[in-house]
Amino acid sequence: MGRVEANNGGTPQPESGTEPAASNPQQYQGVQAVSPAPVPIGAPWSTGLFDCHLDQTNAVMTAFLPCVTFGQIAEVLDAGEMTCPLGTFIYLLMMPALFSQWIMGSKYRTQLRQRYNLVEAPYSDIISHIFCPCCSLCQEFRELRNRGLDPALGWNGIVAQQHYGNQQVNQYNPCPSKFKIVILYLLEIEVVVCYTFFFLQQPDFVHV
Repeated sequence: MGRVEANNGGTPQPESGTEPAASNPQQYQGVQAVSPAPVPIGAPWSTGLFDCHLDQTNAVMTAFLPCVTFGQIAEVLDAGEMTCPLGTFIYLLMMPALFSQWIMGSKYRTQLRQRYNLVEAPYSDIISHIFCPCCSLCQEFRELRNRGLDPALGWNGIVAQQHYGNQQVNQYNPCPSKFKIVILYLLEIEVVVCYTFFFLQQPDFVHV
């Protein structure tokens, strides 16, 4: 006893009175493979980056005065701490400075995404504001409006709308949207005519 004897096949036999430990398949039945948690990428935007036609008034305004649209967005995201005129002035100053307005634009786009957990797509915030600044501003404007925060009203107007309701705030807006678009188009033509007349009056302008 106490030693292992070899059998005729040459394989060692266990000591008498002992049995080989049998594997217990039931002990692993409750264990399941844990898959890695999916990486959160954020919710989709309510409108696409190039859906500027969904709000033609804002699209025309942003095409000619992107600084104003930025000021409206910044005022809402900062809850009135940065007013629309101040945001407009800062954006306007950064436009001639090597087109550095994308710094402010991408900053507030990131702030908007983080607030509503939006996906950073189709491009990153910086790329969107470097190559498509007007489309990015229009998309951010529509996103806030679709969520009940109309930047055109200003922060005080939004607070009043939430307090008194939509009916009392919007009752002083009798002009239909189609008439607004026509008026904006007429203003565009007037601006182009004024700029053309201004350049024609310059002394360095050579008449052929």
